[in-house]
Amino acid sequence: MQEVVEELRSALHTVWNRRWLALAVAWAVCILGWLAVAFIPNSYESRARIYVELEDVLSEQLEISGDGKQAITKVRQTLVSAVNLERVVRSTKLGEKVATDNEMQSAVQSLTENIVVESEQDNLFTITATVGKSSLSDAENAALAKDVVQKLIDIFRESNIAGNRGDVADTIAFLDQQLDDRKAELEAAEQRRLAFEAEHPDLIGGTGTVTGRLQTMRTEMRGIDADIAAAQSALAAINGQIASTPRSIVTAGGGGARGALMQAQSNLSAMRARGLTDSHPDVQAQQRQIASLREQAASEPAGSGGSPNPAYTSLMSIRAERQANVQALQARKAAVQSDISALIAAQANEPAVAAEANRISRDYEVLKDKYDDLLNDREEMRLRGQVETERSAFQFEVIDPPTAPRNPAAPNRPLLLLGVLIVGLGAGAGAAFVLGQLRSSFTTADKLERSLDLPVIGTISRSVTEAARKHQKLRLKQFFAGVGALGAVCFLLLVVEIVQVGSVA
Repeated sequence: MQEVVEELRSALHTVWNRRWLALAVAWAVCILGWLAVAFIPNSYESRARIYVELEDVLSEQLEISGDGKQAITKVRQTLVSAVNLERVVRSTKLGEKVATDNEMQSAVQSLTENIVVESEQDNLFTITATVGKSSLSDAENAALAKDVVQKLIDIFRESNIAGNRGDVADTIAFLDQQLDDRKAELEAAEQRRLAFEAEHPDLIGGTGTVTGRLQTMRTEMRGIDADIAAAQSALAAINGQIASTPRSIVTAGGGGARGALMQAQSNLSAMRARGLTDSHPDVQAQQRQIASLREQAASEPAGSGGSPNPAYTSLMSIRAERQANVQALQARKAAVQSDISALIAAQANEPAVAAEANRISRDYEVLKDKYDDLLNDREEMRLRGQVETERSAFQFEVIDPPTAPRNPAAPNRPLLLLGVLIVGLGAGAGAAFVLGQLRSSFTTADKLERSLDLPVIGTISRSVTEAARKHQKLRLKQFFAGVGALGAVCFLLLVVEIVQVGSVA
């Protein structure tokens, strides 16, 4: 630590012994630096904030709004394109002295570096332009910065109104041309299909349609089989009911064997209802009587002692209807089976024709789908163009319009002036220190002892006369006066800068 202190004392002593050199270097550096700062042109910054409305109620209701955010991103990227910036240069003072293409490219490149378009939010972004031409006055630079931003806003408006409408018109024209081409192709395909269908009616629609028809017919065949099974079951049920229903019924009080037989059967049923079994004597006697009466009734002439049974007649009518239903279903099954066989034979016997039918049908459907899609796109684009004729694709407003700045954005002259002063003082001290190192001398006894590696017995103080001492004091005052004058000049420059900035507008 002691060595560091000694080195610091030695450095300060070296600089102090050459303080006039340090002051001269400081004055030279400060004067040159302040002159350089004075020649730096002021740059003025103008900005505007624009709000863009992405949501359009009518367009969203018609489902033609498109991707507004993507469109704004595209506008933000193309806003500072070379073409648009060239328009800005030509319409402002930036292009007054531009005569050649190289000069225009240089002006556009310089303007590109001084324009910033940034998005603060999804719907809000800022346009900032910085202008600082040495050939123009401060007031002209400030006005030019405002003009550049205003021109960029005008370009934004034009690119989103006239540009979008022009794009819509070009798109509609392109779609109309495509529709005409597709229409001609579709008509030719339709003529080929009609000619093929007239020659091969069994393969109308191609193999895909034939396969679909076969599948439909097989499904229909399964349905017919199920209907036949149900109809036959219903017919069998009605036949069972007819078998157990007598053709005629005996009227009350009527005689004959049939009447006695029915009475005996009724008595037998009553016995069994009382719980009597077939082994009971009364039941056995009644059964013998029924057997005897059944033989008598069989030999008795029909119709004697009875009348036609209405239930039997109704059941016979139902059976006839169900028999007709079964026969109709069987005939339908035979017809469907015949059609299936014909289609299978057509596919098996004419594979090339079937493939041609499939190709014609597929081509026609593809062309028709494309034509319908193009027609929908054309109508949607036409409706979008009608909407944009009445309103812009983007509804936007300028939140903060561009204004002519009163204060320069750059450079920060007060900071630069102070920086030059500090650099000048540092340069003077550095020059004095370097010169001291080049001209070797020993400022302390310890340094002399370390350098020569010999013991130092003692030091002798410098003795000056009274006249020399007065002269040293005078020179010291002159030195501090020079340092003070340097600071005063810096302060004066700061005051002048503040006054000039306040009088720009």
